[in-house]
This record gives sequence, C-alpha cells and structure tokens, in this order.
Amino acid sequence: MILFVVLLLVAGVARAQEKDADTSKAKKAITVPAGFTKQLDVVYTKVGDWDGRMDIYTPPKVSKPTPVIINIHGGGWNHGTKEEQGGFGPFFKAGYAVANIEYRLVQVAKAPGCIEDTRCALIYLIKNAKALNIDIKKIVIMGSSAGGHLALMGGLLENDNRFDTNCPGTERIKVAAIIDKFGITDVWNWGYGLVIHSKSATNWLGTHATDKEFAMTVSPIAYVKKSSPPVFIVHGNADTTVPYQQSVDLHQKLLDTGIKTEFITVDGGKHGNFTPEKTKEINDAILTFLKEVGI
Repeated sequence: MILFVVLLLVAGVARAQEKDADTSKAKKAITVPAGFTKQLDVVYTKVGDWDGRMDIYTPPKVSKPTPVIINIHGGGWNHGTKEEQGGFGPFFKAGYAVANIEYRLVQVAKAPGCIEDTRCALIYLIKNAKALNIDIKKIVIMGSSAGGHLALMGGLLENDNRFDTNCPGTERIKVAAIIDKFGITDVWNWGYGLVIHSKSATNWLGTHATDKEFAMTVSPIAYVKKSSPPVFIVHGNADTTVPYQQSVDLHQKLLDTGIKTEFITVDGGKHGNFTPEKTKEINDAILTFLKEVGI
C-alpha cells in the first residue's frame, strides 16, 4: 500500500513537470488602448475540419505601417489556448500590433503540425500586411515554453519551406527578431536528455518518438545560421520543466554564428511565473532589444 501511494506521488510530480507552469487556465482580459482595433478569431488557415484562429490587435492607422508581435502560447504542445494569454500592455503602449495565435495541439496533430500552423500564421500576416497596416520588415515572433519552441522554429526556418505545404505562395519569409521565453530548443534532448525525459516530447513526436534525425528537423537549434534573425532569450536557472541548459546551448550557438542575441538568466527562476518586478524587467529589456535591432 505504501509503495502504491509513493508511485502515485511520483507520477503526480512527473505530470506536473510536464505542464507549463506559466500557462494559466483562466481566460485573460485584454485591455485594448483607445483607437486600437481588435479582430477576434480570424481564421488564418484551415486543415481538414480544424480552423486555425488568431486574435489581431492593431494600433490606429498612421502614415506608415506598424511593427507586429506574433504571440504563441505554451503548454507542452498538448494544452493551452490563446485566450489564456495576456500581458500585451507594454507592446500596445510602444505602438506594436499583436497577433495572438492558436495552433493544433497533439490531440489533433502530432509533429510537425503546430510548426506548420505557426508558419501559416506568419505567412497569413505577410500576405495581409497591407490590409492590416503592418510592416513585413518588422515582424517579431514570441512565445513561452512550447510557444518559445514554435517562435524559434517559425523564425529560424526563414525561407526553408519544408513545413509550409498548407500555406504555399509566399516567396520571402523573414522575421526581424525572435523572443524566446524558456523554449524547447532541442526536442530530442528534452525527450531523452540526462536531466529530463519529457513525455510531452515523445508524445508529440508520435511515430517518430525514437527517430533522432526527425527530432532534429523539428528542433530550433538545428536551424541557426548566419542569416538568422536576432534572438532574445530568457530562462530561469532552476527550471525543472525545460532544462536551462537548452537556452545556454542555443545562446552559445547564436554567438558562435555571429547572430545578435541577448540572454537573461532569472536566478532561481522556475518555468515562468516570475515575479511582477522580474516580468517588468524582462519586458523592458525586450523593448530595448527590439529598439536596438531597429524594430
């Protein structure tokens, strides 16, 4: 009986570690500044009977197009919704448009489904930039945890169209910057690494769960190259969900390749849920970084 209880406790801890601590189940109220326009549940792609939707918030039209932040929620590719996202206030205040997207979770599509959706969302915004009055030269893609992984994949792929089969027809795909908040950078390592054996990783890989070569094709660290966009990284060094070392390795590869990058370590930080003071510090640093790269 004691052994049974212990096993239940261990299983509970393992399940807890698989969930993104920064992803709340509560629907977030988005306060839109005066003059902003919001378009909710805009369909950016269709796959079978699934509609990929995004919420788009655009500032008042001015004489020139505005930069845009694409936000991607986390959740281990198995849970989470765009409605649980918030904290866009600093970006609204700085004059950015925001596109908050959803994607197919693992229950609907295994890898690389959500990467395909991320690319479709990016391509949709490029194709509709004129109508939305957004600047295609100033697209920023941002996400947390699994969303950080998707932000990295969406941006680092650039004009590699291998995951664009659902959304063909765009020749130039280039984001201006990537904001990666404690994202998965090496899917194989997350599934079978020395620190963590993530069931979220192997479940998402599906029939490719033991195929390292495939796992690397859906791992952002494999796509860093000299043409890669600037990357801002933040990660807590006490994260027990996604190893801190994953961000360390990505940052080093970016440096070695000559890509502009900034890495904020949250000392003692877990998997998100940083203090309000630390969150403000991170947001201020992100905005400074974006100004430095001309966005």
